Amino acid sequence: MPLDPLRTHPLSFADGAVHPNMVHLNQVIDHPNISVGDFTYANDFDPPQDWAARLAPYLYPGAPERLVIGRFCQIAHGVRFITASANHDMSGLTTYPFPIFDPAGIAGYKASFHGLPDTIIGHDVWIGHGALILPGAEVGSGVIIGAGAVVAGRVAPYTIVAGNPARPIRPRFPPATVAALLELGWWDWPAERIQAAIPVLLQPDLARLRALAP
Repeated sequence: MPLDPLRTHPLSFADGAVHPNMVHLNQVIDHPNISVGDFTYANDFDPPQDWAARLAPYLYPGAPERLVIGRFCQIAHGVRFITASANHDMSGLTTYPFPIFDPAGIAGYKASFHGLPDTIIGHDVWIGHGALILPGAEVGSGVIIGAGAVVAGRVAPYTIVAGNPARPIRPRFPPATVAALLELGWWDWPAERIQAAIPVLLQPDLARLRALAP
């Protein structure tokens, strides 16, 4: 079946029925603070009505930070993005957020949260079951995040990370291959060119992929 970024449910069974638990996220999320690239999907055993709230439960419309997810990412069940607005003010003697319970004071409290870091996920990132992505994380393209990992800070492209806190397990490819893949940026090719390249993308043959580049 041809690649189609506009399909809400990208996976179909042999009888033609769609798999309701898997969605192209940019077809089901309409949130001013969330940007998701084409073909990025999420799968959930209990698919929600509101995918934005399921994945990024603390990111409210108009918050001072964004969640940006690239193209062709794969997001497993139970993944959560804890964005920066989830943090409590730590400058006082208590972290208890008294102002949020006071309608007269909430506006000033919200205004004190500014310059919060975005959470950025690159292209072709596989985020395993139950992983937790913390505020301000920057995950490079081609990264694999192990199940249950807790990710903070910057993860270099094409690195496998796992654990709590997530630590590099190993690079996926030698540095020269990583540099070449980032330069090729196959995820930005026209859909028909990516479709033709699928057999090559599924094999570790960089020379053949380079030959197919636009």
